[in-house]
Amino acid sequence: GGTGIGLAAYDPATGRITGAGTLAGVADPSYLAVHPDGRTLYAVSERADGAVSAVRLADRKVLGSRSTGGAGPCHLSVHPDGRWLLSANYTSGSVAVHPIDRSGALGERTDLVAHAGPEPHAHQFLTAPDGRHLLAVDLGTDTVHTYRLDERRGTLTEVARARTRPGAGPRHLTFHPGGRYAYLANEVDDTVAVCAYDPDSGRLDIGKAQATGAGGSGVTNYPAQILVTADGRYAYLANRGHNSLARYAVEQDGARLRLLGTVPVAGDFPRQIAFSPDGRLLFAANQRSGTVSVFHVDRGSGALRLAGEPFASPVAVCALPL
Repeated sequence: GGTGIGLAAYDPATGRITGAGTLAGVADPSYLAVHPDGRTLYAVSERADGAVSAVRLADRKVLGSRSTGGAGPCHLSVHPDGRWLLSANYTSGSVAVHPIDRSGALGERTDLVAHAGPEPHAHQFLTAPDGRHLLAVDLGTDTVHTYRLDERRGTLTEVARARTRPGAGPRHLTFHPGGRYAYLANEVDDTVAVCAYDPDSGRLDIGKAQATGAGGSGVTNYPAQILVTADGRYAYLANRGHNSLARYAVEQDGARLRLLGTVPVAGDFPRQIAFSPDGRLLFAANQRSGTVSVFHVDRGSGALRLAGEPFASPVAVCALPL
């Protein structure tokens, strides 16, 4: 329903966003990622004929698109070595790998793995901090798959599989900076879970369900995305429905989350959240209200303070501050 990738500038001190037009050369973009060298932007086209596109940031030129081999891709990430793009096809329940050349452009897909089950829905595909394992979160099968990537051929081999409790609907995983723990947002049963991670085997051990801060509100809540600060002290969860950001203290070197409270997101249905590169601001893309809210992050307490009126951005589903 939107018109493309919105471009904007933000003031790092005030958080104020100023619009700078729209890049219209990518159809139905719904998730964005940037190359480690900062020169190329990648976007998924969330359509029946799913695709990934590369955009050179210097002149905003679209470097081309490639098929993801599936329907409804909703997430993508760049491998830390900058040579592979990873994408998740939600509707068809599969994950794909594309090579990235020196210019940042994408080559033909090198692998496509379909998840088994009655209704798989791959929602995220990311690289673990160890760099050797890739994790795919599947909401439809209540499973997190771990793969090894052949970094010469771009092919995947599954090495582990972790299951949530039935009906949890895992959506988004993020790692603690220490690399031994990760946090899983479960969309369907409105919970989060602390997961122990073994870098040697790639195995994930999913812990017990915890509260999102939306309990007792009388609204149906769908957790979307969870983030951890670079120093590993605080975590934040986007709550769609409750329309809030939950704040957690991260304790025991990452092994424990303690809910501190929630703040209103000042928008409707926050689908995605992201930190500015310096970690001083948090951006929330509010899909139904078509806005991006910006919050100041207190480094000491982790408290969030709204930075003025949200920025109007039609069908805002992802905000990527660079």
